[in-house]
Amino acid sequence: MSTSTQPQAWIASGVRTPFAKVDGALAGHDAIALSVPVVQAMLARLEDGAQPDFAVWGSVVPNLTWSNLAREVLMDAGAPPTITAFSTIMACSTSMIGAIEAAGMLNDSSRQLALVGGVESMSRVQIGLGQTLSDWLRKFQKTRTIGDKLGHLASLKLADVGLYIPAVTNRTTGKSMGEHTEITAKEWRIGRPEQDDSALASHRNSVAAWERGFFDDLVIPVGGTKRDGIPRKDTTLEKLGKLPPAFDRTSGQGTLSAGNSSPLTDGAAAIWVGTETGLGKLPAGTPKVKLVDWEIAAIDFRHEGLLMAPAFAIPRLLARRGLKYSDVGLWEIHEAFSAQVLFHIKAMEDRAFLNDRVGVAFDLGHFPRDRVNPNGGSVAIGHPFGATGARILSQAVKELAAMPSGTRAIVSICADGGQGSVVLLQSA
Repeated sequence: MSTSTQPQAWIASGVRTPFAKVDGALAGHDAIALSVPVVQAMLARLEDGAQPDFAVWGSVVPNLTWSNLAREVLMDAGAPPTITAFSTIMACSTSMIGAIEAAGMLNDSSRQLALVGGVESMSRVQIGLGQTLSDWLRKFQKTRTIGDKLGHLASLKLADVGLYIPAVTNRTTGKSMGEHTEITAKEWRIGRPEQDDSALASHRNSVAAWERGFFDDLVIPVGGTKRDGIPRKDTTLEKLGKLPPAFDRTSGQGTLSAGNSSPLTDGAAAIWVGTETGLGKLPAGTPKVKLVDWEIAAIDFRHEGLLMAPAFAIPRLLARRGLKYSDVGLWEIHEAFSAQVLFHIKAMEDRAFLNDRVGVAFDLGHFPRDRVNPNGGSVAIGHPFGATGARILSQAVKELAAMPSGTRAIVSICADGGQGSVVLLQSA
């Protein structure tokens, strides 16, 4: 967003690792090990020894080994230690929020270029001690005499001996993302056939993009893995339709399956955020677009669907700009689940929903479904939580930069906690 005191922010495409299913090809790499080659590849692209002014990096799954992941990654990557770095987190929107944060920090002098990204290693999730056992152990470490130690040891109860295993569930409700999405899919009457149709399109678009070389300069090899391992060239509607429900297995009404849901994924991704001067440090021809505006929404997920926030954020952003859906030439919508994309679109075309719940009376028109995720989405490509924002932004930037000047794109990501982030981009 450009103002009298803030320079115009730009986003330039970056690189990422291949994405692999949990316990698959990248299982031997933790979050730092996945991030380091991405950061090194990004820094190597800068010309004449240039360097970013600061870095933002994020990961969703906690790890007790580090607190500021961004700093650790840069140090292990051999980056100049004078580059400031901080970590950020907003569930699946993590690295998109990192981009928005970075854009807001830009100036014309000391902060012209930011390295932004994120990572998730779902294969290397750290298991911790339960809180009661952790409290007991800390007190045990403070005992001084043998008698005190024996006395404290005797106070330990079997029920106190427990482990904390992070789960992909919402803390407030105790339900998983898939369980919440099943509820919302039923509310909006999103059936299994249309979910499988959407999933099939995601796979076909991703495979076609790989085959025509779209990802060649966006993905770097890591650990012998050169290509995303999740897109399925051989999948069909018949194969997708045979998969059993994954989250509602008892009612007979479950529609979400392993085939139309994004899989647990390992991977890391990065992008550039900078002023026009800052992006001058990149090689000529690097795809770049203007970051025009953004919107962040939060909803009460005790009453709304957990992943519905983008259906609030997108109409508000467009109405503020006086734009209709048809004024946007490219849509990149994160596919946590095929159903979630479909109920977002259905809600955004519902005038009562827009008026009564979103607070937008502006006529946004019909949604152009044929402009969504032309190179595949998260159902096919994968979804490493902290990396998805940078992945989807790089993909959008490369596609949009090749479109006519002034073409707009919307990039949207839903996030756990009833939140969502959206950015409006424009080709130069």
